[in-house]
Amino acid sequence: DFKEEMGVLIQEVVGSRCGRFFLPAFSGVAFSHNEFRWSPRIRREDGLIRMVPGLGTRAVDRVSDDFPVLIAPGQPHLRANVSVDEIVRYSPRKVDAIDLERGTFVTVELRELLAECGTYYPAFSKVFSVLHDDRLQKPVGLLADPEHQEMVATFDGLVAETPFVAQLHTMLQKLQESLGTPVDVEFASDGKEFYLLQCRPQSRADDGIAASIPKDVPKDAVVFTANRFVSNGYVPDVTHIVYVDPRRYNELEDVPAMVAVGRAVGRLNKLLPKRQFVLMGPGRWGSRGDIKLGVSVTYSDINNTAVLIEIARRQGNYVPELSFGTHFFQDLVESSIRYLPLYPDDEGVVFNERFLLGAANVLEEIAPEFSSVRDVLRVIDVPATTGGMVLRVLMNAELDEALGVLAQPGARVERRAGPEPEVNVQRSGEDHWRWRLQMAERIAQELDPQRFGVVAAYVFGSAKNATAGPGSDIDLLVHFRGADAQREALENWLDGWSLSLAEMNYRRCGYRTDRLLDVHIITDEDVARRDSFASKIGAITDAARPLPLGVSRRRTS
Repeated sequence: DFKEEMGVLIQEVVGSRCGRFFLPAFSGVAFSHNEFRWSPRIRREDGLIRMVPGLGTRAVDRVSDDFPVLIAPGQPHLRANVSVDEIVRYSPRKVDAIDLERGTFVTVELRELLAECGTYYPAFSKVFSVLHDDRLQKPVGLLADPEHQEMVATFDGLVAETPFVAQLHTMLQKLQESLGTPVDVEFASDGKEFYLLQCRPQSRADDGIAASIPKDVPKDAVVFTANRFVSNGYVPDVTHIVYVDPRRYNELEDVPAMVAVGRAVGRLNKLLPKRQFVLMGPGRWGSRGDIKLGVSVTYSDINNTAVLIEIARRQGNYVPELSFGTHFFQDLVESSIRYLPLYPDDEGVVFNERFLLGAANVLEEIAPEFSSVRDVLRVIDVPATTGGMVLRVLMNAELDEALGVLAQPGARVERRAGPEPEVNVQRSGEDHWRWRLQMAERIAQELDPQRFGVVAAYVFGSAKNATAGPGSDIDLLVHFRGADAQREALENWLDGWSLSLAEMNYRRCGYRTDRLLDVHIITDEDVARRDSFASKIGAITDAARPLPLGVSRRRTS
């Protein structure tokens, strides 16, 4: 149905020589929208930078043995890692570079690279800090000794002493404004100049696409909803829920009992199917001081979950502060584990405590050695409890909404009776563009050419190119040849369709728009001069797609 074209662009590698290696001082990827917020003070519009020393391959691609430095350019001093231990643990330890002697692309240990390059590493003081007596310090001139001191890639000097982050944030905003869509860019610096390598519409992994949030889902099928600090995500076919009851956990009086809950979670993490269970618990997962604030676990105790959910239940006039996963935030990001905060006592939020507390608890069947915490820790086998259904978690940052809903595996979510089609909650965007294309074809079929003076109709844009998302409009091109009264009637008729389709789209996926059609009416004169949108008719690239007119009317006449 559509044609995909490709071009090849060869770029010179940015960087300079450092010993036998050639590499940039730093490079990375930046996003105008931040889908991984580690603080409630960070907005989506604050963006996200993933940055590393050397070539940017380790920032663009997620690797299992290392981490990039994360910065929100709109809030550069709200770092994901705060303590020295966390900063060191989640700092880059390896660097990608070109080995000039071997003529190959290599990954080299940071310590080995600095032993060869020393302070001649480009922008050395902007990239590295010195770890001394459990403190991170700025390298001081000739006193810096990378061969004998431990260097940590923090980019503190770059953030604090240069306008780089502010300039990159402004660039992201300008590019998004110009292109009309969130963007991501790849960049590099040789320590002196900044190089913008690539800009494109912001990309996401399949499980990071904004999920459609269906409306009118049966109330008893909803396990929870959320409407604060929601990122994008789609988590299908969850078979188990591990639920730490906030009230029961708060009632625990001794530390050993709280520690036992954490140990039980760690055991379940090893026993339950990987990425097919969610963890729901009170307050701050991973609390290390006052574990009354949340279950004491490490990343290895939760690394197989699909979603980490923190619950903030109101206690009088006090709402507990959540961690936003900061105790192991970068582990969650690099492992694509979704994070979701729940505020059950907020107005309009659904929290199906009856299901969470009423479903059979299979903890003793799975981990009988932890039966002592069965009143606090519940394990729900979703298919066994619901007759074969699974939990599906749908997250949409555009709407700031999330939904945990019971559904048949790989099937549609059943709706209440109504005139609209069923709500499809597939992760793929195929449903969005296909439905829009079908609606464009239906409009053309129902259109009466003689009544409205229409010669031809076309669809173009995202519906035609199979790139439409849940918030995309339908671009129509209508070739008109008639009187003024016919044109007015045509515009009114199309406006009715636009209003109706907007409501249908809202009920299908939760996106509220005034109208869904973007109609461009052209005349014979426009076509002859190939003015404006008329140039899309018969174009060599990205041509508008003709739509058969009045088909349904001819069949019934």
